[in-house]
Amino acid sequence: MSILLTGGAGFIGSHTCVELLHAGYDVIVVDNLSNSNPESLNRVMEITGKQLRFYNVDLLDRNGLGSVFAEHAIEAVIHFAGYKSVEESMRNPLGYYHNNITGTLILTDIMQKHKVKKLVFSSSATVYGYPVHVPIKEDESLKATNPYGRTKQMIEDILRDLTVADPSWSISLLRYFNPVGAHPSGRIGEDPKGVPNNIMPFLTQVAVGKLQTLRVFGSDYPTADGTGVRDYIHVVDLARGHLKALERSLQTEGIAAFNLGTGIGYSVLDLVHTFEKMADCNVPYQLVDRRPGDVAVSYADPRKAEQELGWKAEKDLEAMCLDAWRWQSHNPRGYAR
Repeated sequence: MSILLTGGAGFIGSHTCVELLHAGYDVIVVDNLSNSNPESLNRVMEITGKQLRFYNVDLLDRNGLGSVFAEHAIEAVIHFAGYKSVEESMRNPLGYYHNNITGTLILTDIMQKHKVKKLVFSSSATVYGYPVHVPIKEDESLKATNPYGRTKQMIEDILRDLTVADPSWSISLLRYFNPVGAHPSGRIGEDPKGVPNNIMPFLTQVAVGKLQTLRVFGSDYPTADGTGVRDYIHVVDLARGHLKALERSLQTEGIAAFNLGTGIGYSVLDLVHTFEKMADCNVPYQLVDRRPGDVAVSYADPRKAEQELGWKAEKDLEAMCLDAWRWQSHNPRGYAR
């Protein structure tokens, strides 16, 4: 059974490739490599001992994407591809709306023409904006506060309208909280191009000497130590959540949203100090002003995913930090040779 992954060479996509190959699926990846490296896929094949197919195709390239569907009997799609930086989206909103939304429209249009109606969509907890209640349940109102989050929210709305028009679609909306960690082998991990936007790769690059100081945004939140509280989830747990969501989409019809998180909130300094312990090093950090749009506390209520998908996060914060450090320390320049 062939499963297409858009953006499959990226951080979460590559880890999901591993889980799909282990589970016996045939994997096809399309990725424009704008924020990823094809070496990740070579290492996926090394880890699994199995082959996958890769196409360097942008979702905005309708003809290129259509040719992939024409060549393969695709059963379902896991849709990761998209720009993902909150800060960048505020500087370049038009680019984010065009890339993320238009790319999804082209993808779903081609899927419909080829009668492929099983989709797992990579959404985000940013769709909740400033949550009224924590832990956050899936029925919390959606009110994204930045262009990146609004692209995810708009795409969710588009996909809901699609299933109303054609109930034979089966779509899982996966709202990620804060993915961190790396594969335990140390062979694949997070390798952003340029200065990292997410805390864990910034933290690991400081620890390995690539960057000088970690900036911690906000020290005056109403939390135990003044720093923001987040739900960090190991990327392998997250990848396994996609496998469970895929199984749901292959067996059912309709649309449903699921939080993928641990249900535990850790402060930024909790993360820093746990990392220092697991990596046996000191990480210099500087407390700086809050960033616009950041919330004080955000963590998931993940019970729906456990009840309906049979999925639950298993790895703790120490494992997240240890695996992230193993990846970075073994690959100080990322995938660059």
